[in-house]
Amino acid sequence: MVDVRFEGAALPAINDALRVDDAENGPLILEVHGHLDTHSVRCVALQTTSGLRRGQTAVATGAPIMVPVGTPVLGRLLDVMGNVCDRGPALPDAIERWPIHRSPPQLSQQSADTGLFETGIKVIDLLSPLAQGGKAAMFGGAGVGKTVLVMELIHAMVESYHGISVFAGVGERSREGHELLAEMRQSGVLDRTVLVYGQMNEPAGARWRVAHSALTIAEYFRDQNHQNVLLLIDNTFRFVQAGGEISGLLGRLPSRVGYQPTLASEVAALQERIASVAGAAVTAIQAVYVPADDFTDPSVTAISSHLDSIIMLSRSMAAEGMYPAVDPLRSSSILLDPLRVGERHYALAEQVRETIAHYMELQDIIALLGIEELSLRDRLIVARARKLQRFLTQPFEVTEAFTGKPGRRVRLEETLAGCQAILNGDCDGWSEMSFYMIGNLDEARAREAAAAAKQ
Repeated sequence: MVDVRFEGAALPAINDALRVDDAENGPLILEVHGHLDTHSVRCVALQTTSGLRRGQTAVATGAPIMVPVGTPVLGRLLDVMGNVCDRGPALPDAIERWPIHRSPPQLSQQSADTGLFETGIKVIDLLSPLAQGGKAAMFGGAGVGKTVLVMELIHAMVESYHGISVFAGVGERSREGHELLAEMRQSGVLDRTVLVYGQMNEPAGARWRVAHSALTIAEYFRDQNHQNVLLLIDNTFRFVQAGGEISGLLGRLPSRVGYQPTLASEVAALQERIASVAGAAVTAIQAVYVPADDFTDPSVTAISSHLDSIIMLSRSMAAEGMYPAVDPLRSSSILLDPLRVGERHYALAEQVRETIAHYMELQDIIALLGIEELSLRDRLIVARARKLQRFLTQPFEVTEAFTGKPGRRVRLEETLAGCQAILNGDCDGWSEMSFYMIGNLDEARAREAAAAAKQ
């Protein structure tokens, strides 16, 4: 936090940017956060304050932080201020710039049309379908596969998605940024993508505002070019965390579980701007870290209240090697409705959930007494539930270098056909492992045939 005093001049407005030109590390940008009195303002620094001295001159820019927008930023990696960080050529001097603080579209302008956004990931398309122009998030603790899932979704949409992608790296590691940049160059989608990073080694102000910078770029393509935009945010919890750091520096009394008292309004100010208008949709996919695997954490509940699709990742499933480790019972979507996805899809999804839920209820009995003590019907349900769990796993393209298994992308119709066959008992005599890490049911059938040939 930096306090600035203005002698005999009008105070800059809240959220306006100030510039300190003679700091050791180049121009330092400050954002006005509060008016202390008639002569002083308190600011948030968006870059390191190393070398900043008492008595230096700050210049009011008269506007919020402005970031470059438009076609020249495609294929580039930017920071919260819009500075180029990929060692490429500088952006044109005449490039258009928009303020990072903007109002969401009026409700009358927003489009309510939500089509299905098919990903090719079986468990998501079946149980938690994504909405075109909607907001989806993947919730999970550390190390359960959030970033891998986001990167796989990027890969999955290379062929089917022809709009603009904007990636916001909020408080993530430098290594992950380099990996994503290399992945996008190899897959040929970088020329339709903008990467905006505020890394975890940067000040809280940068991590707090980088999502707004990325969203502003997305809004330009939506409003000016009328293009569909895919907005990816990794990790939204770091945005909340940075806001908590700012709140602590301001000396505010903490709220529930130590979070900032402005948690709900900060999350809403970001999420409500992610909206679609007639002719152009913004589809948001976010990764959300869950502290200590506590899904009742205030940050998780504040974010989830704004979402259309919720994908919960389970540590117990990850420990069993069930990747993607999506919890089929806690994941949900507003699109999973017979009027949206059709009667067959809805009925199958409910049957899959019911079968797996019944298996979960029986797990304690199985652990204590053994599966032999169950009734014949329960044993059949357990066998089918375990096959369904394994069928809903699949290898990813982004993990091929580590697993040696080529990635699979499965059409929704093939996913539905596979689940239908398992639930109908067509696969009761097959081995569980025939369903593990495959694409469609034909691969399981081929594994069974190969196993029978060996015998």
